Amino acid sequence: MFYIMLIVGALSVLMAALIFGFMYVEKDFTLLNVVKTIGALLFGVFLLVITLPSLKYILLKEYDVVSGDCTIEIISSGRSTESTFEMLDTGDWFTFNHIPALDAYGESIPYHCEVTVTKDHKFEISYKIYDVNSRELILTSE
Repeated sequence: MFYIMLIVGALSVLMAALIFGFMYVEKDFTLLNVVKTIGALLFGVFLLVITLPSLKYILLKEYDVVSGDCTIEIISSGRSTESTFEMLDTGDWFTFNHIPALDAYGESIPYHCEVTVTKDHKFEISYKIYDVNSRELILTSE
């Protein structure tokens, strides 16, 4: 997801700059074209502001591992499903775009989780789920 956001942001900024260039050369400044181009520029800059600070952590593979007891919630809406890991010790939330193949989910089913995230804790990389009592590995995303 990180790379998709980075690429879409860069392409939006480049396309907005090209369209502004063509509008300047042809002197064709209609209100609709200006609004669409400014919107694309702002959207691209927004995506780049979100992703660029974490780029060095992704490229240099500088990750933190957050571990502790957690609960896993499944969120389904339409065609998209995602799983949210809530770390009970720290209160952190981490979201993944796929559902782990576990027998039970919810607040009443605790697990011990190790979630690998970037150093700034903005992007999730992987997870490992352990049994809360025996610390036996149940599932990994790798």
